Amino acid sequence: MPKIILVTGFEPFDGERVNPSWEIAARLDGWTVGDHLVVARRLPCVFAPILEALDRELTALSPDIVVAIGQAGGRVDLSLERVAINVDDARIADNTGARPIDEPVVAGGPAAYFTTLPVKATRQRLHEAGLPASVSNTAGTFVCNHAFYALRHLVATTHGGVRAAGFVHIPYLPQQALRHPGAASMGLETLEAAFRIVLDTAVAVRVDEPIAAGATH
Repeated sequence: MPKIILVTGFEPFDGERVNPSWEIAARLDGWTVGDHLVVARRLPCVFAPILEALDRELTALSPDIVVAIGQAGGRVDLSLERVAINVDDARIADNTGARPIDEPVVAGGPAAYFTTLPVKATRQRLHEAGLPASVSNTAGTFVCNHAFYALRHLVATTHGGVRAAGFVHIPYLPQQALRHPGAASMGLETLEAAFRIVLDTAVAVRVDEPIAAGATH
């Protein structure tokens, strides 16, 4: 039996008709990476059910690796997220109208969790392939960060069989950027190629590489 890579994406939100995170996850569904099989699941862009939804999928699939993907309009590349923080502070409402402000993702949980994906090795390999990527030190405080924190909390407390788990933000698709003048975008083919490298690196690299990839601001 193959090991499982769970890849998650979100439904559209904030008036968009499409969410590239789900479009990419769906394209990767069923792909085999070495001895791993990719299984895609779509998450609601809603705060309240995320932890339960992730717990259900982790229980059902017992994945070896989890890569969660989210759209972040305004990002210019693949943002390989380093840290999830234990706070919801919503500038806009989620898809049910909820807008938590200064609330914990998990009451009593740690202030933050770090990714266990090899983000620096991944950045290096993406750059070698001519694809823009960076290590990001903030996943925001909206549903994406909420999902990232919930995922890492579940792995840390309940689903210890998950070897690596983390989050990647992506820009708008070109058709979305038309509605947001000046915003960066990436096409689906480019994103798909990038995430094949992301997943291949997650399978191959168990200890991240000590490459400088920090930020000065």
